[in-house]
Amino acid sequence: MGWKKFRNSDFFIRLTAWEYWPFGIVQFPLFIYWLWLSLRSRSLLFFSASNPTIVLGGMFGESKYDVLNLIPDRYKPRTILIKAPATKAGVMEAIRKNNFSFPVIFKPDLGERGFMVKKISQEDQIEPYLKSLDKDFLIQDFLDLPVELGVFYTRFPDEPEGKVTSVVIKDMLTVTGDGKSTLKQLILDKPRAKLQWAKLSVAHAKRLNEVLPAGDQFVLNSIGNHSLGTTFMNGEHLINPRLSETFDTISKQIDGFYFGRFDLRCASLSDLYEGNIKIMELNGCGAEPAHIYHPGFSLWKAMGILFIHWRNIFLISMQNHKRGIPFTSFREGRAIHKKFKEATLPK
Repeated sequence: MGWKKFRNSDFFIRLTAWEYWPFGIVQFPLFIYWLWLSLRSRSLLFFSASNPTIVLGGMFGESKYDVLNLIPDRYKPRTILIKAPATKAGVMEAIRKNNFSFPVIFKPDLGERGFMVKKISQEDQIEPYLKSLDKDFLIQDFLDLPVELGVFYTRFPDEPEGKVTSVVIKDMLTVTGDGKSTLKQLILDKPRAKLQWAKLSVAHAKRLNEVLPAGDQFVLNSIGNHSLGTTFMNGEHLINPRLSETFDTISKQIDGFYFGRFDLRCASLSDLYEGNIKIMELNGCGAEPAHIYHPGFSLWKAMGILFIHWRNIFLISMQNHKRGIPFTSFREGRAIHKKFKEATLPK
């Protein structure tokens, strides 16, 4: 293998950017810290008290639908729950009954990291989705709003106000035409897109040999998830007292919520500061301050932020525990984990 070919290999792309490293490598030091915090709290599942109204505080195993139901309607897109087993006819009936129109978003009720989140643009895409997922799932309005962000909020129960501690700007995976290259060539020439080739070659199979006009942008994936190729950009410059005040107001309307990330869309940054947002998901203590995945962000700086992140989980959980919130038992946590793993296994 020549040097040029090696540099363009998936292995080299992942090796030189820690944002692509296996989850366990980056998390190992935090695992040791979690054990230390567990000893201090005398509970392996101390984090379950961080957000008392969410299963395990939102570390894993929570129903996305149940969490969305904690949020006032004005802040979220319309969402319905489809129970498994589902049929195409039943899904179409639910879509018509609830006045949805294509495109819509399908996503598992239990899941993470973009697992089986799909934009469904027409009726004939429903059957393949049902064949791939035999679990409960959500149908949600597709939000055609230009700004997608992840806003992390932190409030200590013993303090009157919370604040925004992280903002990530989500830059969707796109390629730009040059008037000469096919869509396939553009994908394979862009490292971030190349890593998604297995999925993109299927999703855009009919257009791979198409030559895009110079300057034309082609959106390869409209789902804002890092595992699907979205670039996570550091949005810390957007944090100010106004933003913290806005999300403090919103968060205090969500019963039992102290710590987590709002994955949202809005029409503009002005709307963001005004609180004119649509929350697609609310992730609890299992979410990360995702701005650390900005390309080129220092691994050591990211580790420092993650240690502070876990310290905050511990402090919030202990303050809630002193107020009478119990820690989830190990036996119950194991049952939740088993159910979660079964739900996220491919069909």
